Amino acid sequence: MIDNRFAPYGAFALRAGLGIMFIAHAYLKIAVFTVPGFAGFLGQVGFPGFLAWPIILAELIGGLAILTGFYARIVSVALLPVLLGALLVHAPNGWVFNAPNGGWEYPAFLALAAVVHVLIGDGAFAVKPVAFPASPAASLRPRLG
Repeated sequence: MIDNRFAPYGAFALRAGLGIMFIAHAYLKIAVFTVPGFAGFLGQVGFPGFLAWPIILAELIGGLAILTGFYARIVSVALLPVLLGALLVHAPNGWVFNAPNGGWEYPAFLALAAVVHVLIGDGAFAVKPVAFPASPAASLRPRLG
């Protein structure tokens, strides 16, 4: 059962957490790892170093869009390749993220959170919410109540 009174606020909490996470990771890459350091890391794990700025900007701008609810569901879909790339990078390190070089459970959880955000919607306080059109199969579902 979904509690329709509070579901929009739960969706907002998920959206806010996901947006803040993207912003924090962009900041980490700029302020701690540095852009050249992140580019070097990408090269070490088999990705081209020139992807450093596009990834950082995608995380920063995308995180702000998700946080504010500005076409956030579309942005969550667009950022899935970044999360799946992080998952691929960390997969050889094992499950736990505090393993040396980080494990894969955190990027996997974030990818799942992005998918959940896309499926449940933007929730409360969205600046420009996105509603996907209903599928033809939606009219075939039985109505309860």
